[in-house]
Amino acid sequence: MVDIKMAFLHYIPVSELLLTVRSIDLMKTKTGLNRLEHHTDRYYGDDLIIRRGNTFMMWLDLSRPYYPNTDRLHLELKTGSLPTVAKGTHVIIPLVEELEDDRWEAKIVKRDGNRIKLSVNSQPTAMIGRYQLTVATHSPKGKATSTHDPGNDIRMLFNPWCEDDTVYMDDEDEKNEYVLNDVGRLYYGTENQIGARTWNYGQFDEGILDACLYVLEKSVTPPSGWGDPVNVVRVISAMINSPDDCGVVEGNWSGKYVGGTSPTAWSGSVDILKKYQKDGGIPVRYGQCWVFSGVTTTVLRCLGIPSRSVSNFNSAHDTDVSLTTDVYFNENLESIDHLNTDSIWNFHVWNDCWMARPDLPPGHGGWQAIDSTPQETSQGTFRCGPASITAIRNGQVFLKHDSPFIFAEVNSDKIYWQRNLDGTFTQIHSEKNAVGHCISTKAVGSDERNDITHLYKHPEGTEEERIAVETASRYGSKPDTYSSPIAEDISIEVTMDGEGPRMGGDAELNIVMRNASSLPRTINLHSQVAVMYYTGVLKATVKKDETPVELLANEGEAVVGKKMAAEIFFTNPLPRTLKGVVFRVEGLGLQSVRQIAVG
Repeated sequence: MVDIKMAFLHYIPVSELLLTVRSIDLMKTKTGLNRLEHHTDRYYGDDLIIRRGNTFMMWLDLSRPYYPNTDRLHLELKTGSLPTVAKGTHVIIPLVEELEDDRWEAKIVKRDGNRIKLSVNSQPTAMIGRYQLTVATHSPKGKATSTHDPGNDIRMLFNPWCEDDTVYMDDEDEKNEYVLNDVGRLYYGTENQIGARTWNYGQFDEGILDACLYVLEKSVTPPSGWGDPVNVVRVISAMINSPDDCGVVEGNWSGKYVGGTSPTAWSGSVDILKKYQKDGGIPVRYGQCWVFSGVTTTVLRCLGIPSRSVSNFNSAHDTDVSLTTDVYFNENLESIDHLNTDSIWNFHVWNDCWMARPDLPPGHGGWQAIDSTPQETSQGTFRCGPASITAIRNGQVFLKHDSPFIFAEVNSDKIYWQRNLDGTFTQIHSEKNAVGHCISTKAVGSDERNDITHLYKHPEGTEEERIAVETASRYGSKPDTYSSPIAEDISIEVTMDGEGPRMGGDAELNIVMRNASSLPRTINLHSQVAVMYYTGVLKATVKKDETPVELLANEGEAVVGKKMAAEIFFTNPLPRTLKGVVFRVEGLGLQSVRQIAVG
């Protein structure tokens, strides 16, 4: 009986046996073809890391040969907690005779006994993230699905090398800089003393890709939106700061950093991102703008979005969407502190990222500004951007996202208002070149500083620049700011001889006033010395006075000298001698603001 049974089994056709998957080889080593062709060979480890819109290869080891006449096979990829075919988070990849672009498909390109080699094509609009892979088979004997193996999870990234991906960048040198370069330069200081610090982005280091995906997952945003880079950078902008979503970095501008790390002590993003993931999403203490920007660059480059850190000197913070930087005085020209919430930072660091913008009118793709430093909320969350730099340059602040705030940072006028007896305010002076100087980023292929101010704004004082300012203001909270011309026949300039004072010496300023009108003028010159943080936030007023001045008509000129003891407005809080200290002297009506460097 045993011999008869064995003979019966011997004659069952192989094609009628159940078809199952024994193993999957994703050819995922760093030196393998997949990683090399997808420009992911520098990422740590041997996971399969691919970029959307490209094909990748894989081997399937089956329980028997595959017979296309009777067998069926497809791949399944799932991402997120509730994968759905309709939302693109559950992907079914069929076998086809020939691959076509812009769709998920697989083709058998080689057979070797029970093994088949597949070429798999991915959509250029696919969701990025971590996918679980399984293989489903259907044969005359029945259906089978392979067991999910976490070792075969696939990490999908954006693809700047794919023309159909909205983050496509055609210049190879720029891709090498803005996607593949893992070390950069961040700029700080003042426009007259620009400093640079090296920052280790480390987007390819061990654990960083998983940490970046963890940041996305912690955002609790649906993975169905992770195919659109506009959505992704908006999520990242929110998640890098901590106030409303327990994001990566907790900001601190107090000067007291007990319980954390001083913002100036960080030199890269790797330790920050690893700590954030290791601690289960507890914000890392502490950061300021350059830290937020450096970490943002790391995450975006890691996910495949070209990006760079950008520093803006004399950067405005507009708090009321007026598109102007406003300073308020009472009837006696005394500061109204509770209204003076706008400020001008010595410098501020944010990010540019590169993408097409099909959601905006044509011509607004390319560099987009995003800002992860928590300053103002956008749709209820501390985030900013992406805003088209082209739109910002032309004052088109009605185009999303958050372009009014970024416009004000780089090109708002500084306007002085005086309260009238009836409680209203009258504009008494404006400075048209107060903000947005020396906008800087690291140059492509070198450590030189690249000034990109021209990308953000037309040359100061040109007709195009003035049109942009007035266009933007009409969409702000004070649309009538430029409706009435303001007399500007009195010019004021602050000058200083030599290199400025030294510690312990006096600061001697000359305030030069000129009358360009045909009538004599009697004016009161109000001077004020204040201590400010680099963010432009007032700490204390230490001196102010009022001087009457008579100016003759037609270029009549007067010079008023001011002497201020250096020790009055600066006290060194540290137990060591400081070098490179900068005093900022600023006052109502100053046509130029002097940065006084103290050795």
